Amino acid sequence: MSWFAPMWPDSDLALLGALTLSAFLAATLLPGGSEVALAGLLALRPDLSLPALTLATLGNTAGGMSSYALGRLLPRKEASPRLELVRRHGSPILLLSWVPLLGDALCVAAGVLRLSGLSCLVWMALGKGLRYGVIASLLQ
Repeated sequence: MSWFAPMWPDSDLALLGALTLSAFLAATLLPGGSEVALAGLLALRPDLSLPALTLATLGNTAGGMSSYALGRLLPRKEASPRLELVRRHGSPILLLSWVPLLGDALCVAAGVLRLSGLSCLVWMALGKGLRYGVIASLLQ
């Protein structure tokens, strides 16, 4: 076995990869939810709980950060009243970035307001990770 050999069989890598992709896409402006994918994977392979939670969180956070990046690409203009909530609470509001529809808007707004990328990443990952952890604990 070489040093770069996979830790899991190909079928597990496919499941984990599909979950990561589902989580990424669910966090973008595209419709979809990764909770069902996580629940299905955990029902099928409960032994993959830790990597599944980790990869779902990473994928969902990466998707949220892509929405943040899109917001940064928008021209900066005078803050509209819609952005005031995000301006007032700052990056900690991204704890709610997992909420359907609202979360996407929060991520884009954080980018438009040019909030710190690192701070947004941390709060977003925390919120998304907690959500996946709750889902996983409810399934056990």
